[in-house]
Amino acid sequence: MTPVPFVRRVFGDGPFAEIGEPALAVVDERSRLVAAGGDLGHIQWAGSATADKKWTGHRIGVYERDGLRCRHLVRSRYPVRSLAFHPVLPLLAIGTGRYDGGYSFEGELLLIHLDTGNAVSALQYRREVLSVEWLSRTALRLLLAPCDDWNNPHAREQGHAAVVARADWLVVGHGVIGAEELAAPAEPAARVDLSGEARRLLADLAAAAGRHWSVRRRVWAVEGLEDGRVLAALDGALAESWLPSGERQWVVEDEEGGRQLVLSSDGTSVWANAERRSRRAGRRRETSPPRLARIAVDGGQVLETLSPDVFAVLVAGGDRMVVRPTDGRRKGSARLTLFDLDGPVAGPEVGPFDVFNHPFTVRRASRPYALMGTDPVEPHMDKWVAALAADGTLRRLFPHSWVPEEHHFGGPAVEIGQSLVYAGTVHHGDGPHPDGAYVVRRSLSGAVQWQHRTDHPATALDTDGDTVYVAYNSGALVALAADDGSMRWGTDLEVDGAPTVALSLAVAPQGHLLAGTVDGRILECSVRR
Repeated sequence: MTPVPFVRRVFGDGPFAEIGEPALAVVDERSRLVAAGGDLGHIQWAGSATADKKWTGHRIGVYERDGLRCRHLVRSRYPVRSLAFHPVLPLLAIGTGRYDGGYSFEGELLLIHLDTGNAVSALQYRREVLSVEWLSRTALRLLLAPCDDWNNPHAREQGHAAVVARADWLVVGHGVIGAEELAAPAEPAARVDLSGEARRLLADLAAAAGRHWSVRRRVWAVEGLEDGRVLAALDGALAESWLPSGERQWVVEDEEGGRQLVLSSDGTSVWANAERRSRRAGRRRETSPPRLARIAVDGGQVLETLSPDVFAVLVAGGDRMVVRPTDGRRKGSARLTLFDLDGPVAGPEVGPFDVFNHPFTVRRASRPYALMGTDPVEPHMDKWVAALAADGTLRRLFPHSWVPEEHHFGGPAVEIGQSLVYAGTVHHGDGPHPDGAYVVRRSLSGAVQWQHRTDHPATALDTDGDTVYVAYNSGALVALAADDGSMRWGTDLEVDGAPTVALSLAVAPQGHLLAGTVDGRILECSVRR
């Protein structure tokens, strides 16, 4: 019988983990329920943006006040602006929306049925809903942003209040509230940030239940050690270590957080890098210096820190650790930096890097690999998989896309014997296509041994040599036979019945699968027969 994974242990768990950074929260005393809206963030960073397609990190969680169990979790296309429990019916109204960046204020009115968790998007057209308020069991007051800011410099300070009436809100279907019901004159409408109030409420609810609440998001990298400990890199932590008992052993904090982990060949230390995003300081934007650090695995001491001129990704393979610059603003060639026993030395030219075309982190690599373009003017075109040879030269192996008419974006990879298994997406100028994402196994000469096409991009993959485990941004986790690519099993990843998404994967030395999730947790999954 083919094993299907089950979560047997969770590291970094906590109340309200499913919603990420809270935007607002409300308590309904009648039903003893808590509703909270939040954001898990984008699943892209300076080293990769390919998994962000078809992704939304906005979540609405409905929790039981007694015990704080997550009863329902709903994805939202837009940020959550307002929450209101119906005074009588098992129904939650949610206003969502945002400015599209160029013209419109888009959003939805969501109605979550609290008995089933099913959600209805009730507006006929997209419209940002700033607030929702039940006036009675039949009347719902909506405050909507203007449709757009065309010739309206005050659009961000205005709203349109409309009252929508229905005899039974439980039977309201998708798209049934039309524009004529929402017509109303503009009036002053302040946008209020309720995130601070939400944080205090969630912390108080957790404390009343005898628990601690803090925000954990996006475990970008995870590794298992021989002694059963687990290392992770995530938002706010360059790296952390968990004991098999479930206790966190140590953490190295960071203003942004770690994005990659590369264990040393002897296993006594780990390299980690931290993302650095620009921040507004008055009228200027400032960026902290990049940070690459080597950390002692046993105690979490920072052994050495590097501050390269530009942000870089770590490329590991064999006994070598390589740094590749990622500053896409710089034109022309870029060089790898090789780290050997004598310290960093200049490596071969590799060309510019962009977050869509060149991500290619290869796990279990016998040597460093990279994606590089052949045209210095258009380095994103005609990309090749290249390998760093023992003599320090970069040698092309085969074209990244095996279909001449398709342009492929990069993605995660793993080496199996004399072959590479890697994930990617097919770029179409007119938007996403069905089966536009893939996992492929190719020999080092470029021969395609098998391919597996899907609709959603992969976030991570790893292998135990017999099975290739692939996580997708839809929340799916699948196991493919390494020899022929056939699917052994597939499941939607859940924690205590609530869906989640794996952002990183690692097969631990003990044989179980570790999954770092977008909501800051680390799952130990059994996949044995």
